[in-house]
Amino acid sequence: MLSQFMVLFGFFALVLVSIFWINKAVRMFDRLIGDGQPAWIFIEFTALTLPAVIGVVLPIAAFAGAVYVTNRLSTESELTVVQATGYSPWRLMRPVLVFGIIIAAMMSLLTHVLIPASQSQLNIRQVEISRNISAKLLTEGEFLHPSPGVTFYIREITPVGELRDVFMSDRRDHEAPVIYTSKRAYLVREGGGTKLVMVDGLSQNLQRDGNRLFTTNFDDFSYDISRIIVGDRLNLDSVIYAQTYDLLVHPDAVADRTGASPGEIAFELHNRFAQPLMCIMAAVIGFASLMVGAYSRFGVWRQIVVAFFLLIGLKLVEGAVSGTVMASATAWPLMYLPTLIGAGLTVGMLYASARPGMIRNLLRGRSSRVEKERPA
Repeated sequence: MLSQFMVLFGFFALVLVSIFWINKAVRMFDRLIGDGQPAWIFIEFTALTLPAVIGVVLPIAAFAGAVYVTNRLSTESELTVVQATGYSPWRLMRPVLVFGIIIAAMMSLLTHVLIPASQSQLNIRQVEISRNISAKLLTEGEFLHPSPGVTFYIREITPVGELRDVFMSDRRDHEAPVIYTSKRAYLVREGGGTKLVMVDGLSQNLQRDGNRLFTTNFDDFSYDISRIIVGDRLNLDSVIYAQTYDLLVHPDAVADRTGASPGEIAFELHNRFAQPLMCIMAAVIGFASLMVGAYSRFGVWRQIVVAFFLLIGLKLVEGAVSGTVMASATAWPLMYLPTLIGAGLTVGMLYASARPGMIRNLLRGRSSRVEKERPA
């Protein structure tokens, strides 16, 4: 059973990761390539988003794998045969539990190591790209907007790096907008910044006070374009980038560095432990739900629906307690409430499946009481 669980888990994980990843990659492709970035930047960025995507997909894939394998074993009467040989539902739960623990180990590696590291590296690379003036401006035949109020256009870029027929509109000062045009221009690095050297051009300055237009022809003109590029600010002082060891041992230092509240730190820390446990719950709930009830030639679709809604219910509880923990760090035990509820539901369903006549007898007893109470 364990091998079947792992095979189906791998299949569902691959399909779901592909769907989620492609969705992210398409949006990232439009933004990066539209800003003039090379293809290898796009590949790097999509690779850095992969750990976070896998972290979202793992519990869903574990649940889908457990439900699919259990449903197939039930449909082919293999579970009935195995139980007839003396295997109890508790014994059949062992490979499912091992399967859940394996997935939880994968999730632990993601939540504690890979996701914080990949997200911090992604933030660093995003800031570096946002400060890359050449990538923002060196796109020919297209009107670019490197910052609000600034429009830049290049008709042609020669192989030697000469910019031809350059147009730049600076409207950041609404009272005195300026338009620069030149036949040739060059980007020159100087003093840690980048300057646009325009040759044989025209400057047009509109003074709205009086609606007067001043024009100036120039042979060469240097314009510092470093200040018109709006770059993202590098900020790695966020609780999501902190290492688990620091969150656990030095929460006060993390709070001082990141400005996060004690509740946010408690939530981030215990969420990294709670998510792997939810992977185990997803697997065992999917299995235990399908074990409830007798064999039916119509399948176990009712149990599958019940399992699906039970998992949704656990996620709703998880979302409900998150706000409480963020508001008060002392409420951190609530982060494990969905796991406890899931464990209780699993035990209850396994207990009922080990006594198949119990639910039938309860239903019969209720029916008989209704018959007795019905007036003659």
